[in-house]
Amino acid sequence: MSADFLTAFAILFVMIDPIGLTPLFAALTAGTDQKRRIGIALRAVLVAAVILTVFGLAGDALLKSVGISLPAFRISGGIMLFLLAVDMLFEKRTERREKSAEEDQPNDPSVFPLATPLIAGPGAMATMILLISEHPGDTSGQIMVYLGMASVLAICVIAFMATGMIERMIGPTGIKVLTRLFGTLLGALAVQFVLDGIGEFWNIAH
Repeated sequence: MSADFLTAFAILFVMIDPIGLTPLFAALTAGTDQKRRIGIALRAVLVAAVILTVFGLAGDALLKSVGISLPAFRISGGIMLFLLAVDMLFEKRTERREKSAEEDQPNDPSVFPLATPLIAGPGAMATMILLISEHPGDTSGQIMVYLGMASVLAICVIAFMATGMIERMIGPTGIKVLTRLFGTLLGALAVQFVLDGIGEFWNIAH
């Protein structure tokens, strides 16, 4: 198996963390039936795949063309994630879901926050830019990077499919506890994104 594939797979697996996202997916899709949950999982991973592919192909040029640095990109992703964490901690998501149900417009977390910034977050986008940039003009090497990305996203789908079993095991109370717990962890992760972005900016500036 290609070393380029293994490198891309290992780095993106750690960066995306499909196993760590599974309980969060369960919390974000709590109360939905299995058919809709599968649709959300597939849609989220498909959107994430498109985003990561685009950033692999043209991410560096795109950011530079609009004057956005990678540190700024990390900071903005951290802020979005922090807003999500606040929603989870104070159950604002639940209120919105109930309101959406009354309006017959169910909430769909597949694009935000699942596809981005949780799966295709600033770190994963930056990783794709860096991995592809290591193979300028090397089509086979770039293909191996995209295969590594696809493999990690396939694991995301498989892991998300198991959330029904997780939900049955821990029950409604467990989901509420899980939502608050992961809201706290997401808040910390969001702050880490911001700190990483500030640290990178400081290093560039000095």
